[in-house]
Amino acid sequence: MDSTLFLQQLVNGLSLGSMYALIAVGYTMVYGVLRLINFAHGDIMMVGAYAALFCM
Repeated sequence: MDSTLFLQQLVNGLSLGSMYALIAVGYTMVYGVLRLINFAHGDIMMVGAYAALFCM
């Protein structure tokens, strides 16, 4: 395995893991305050994904 490929995959994994962590923290904070799962998080994430795709 080439070292540049390893570093690229490491950065990709860390960025994806940090996104998952931010989503989990958002769900945890909302559930901790309201004691209710807010399913609008998925809608907001999809709008953000489409906005990022459009900006590329």
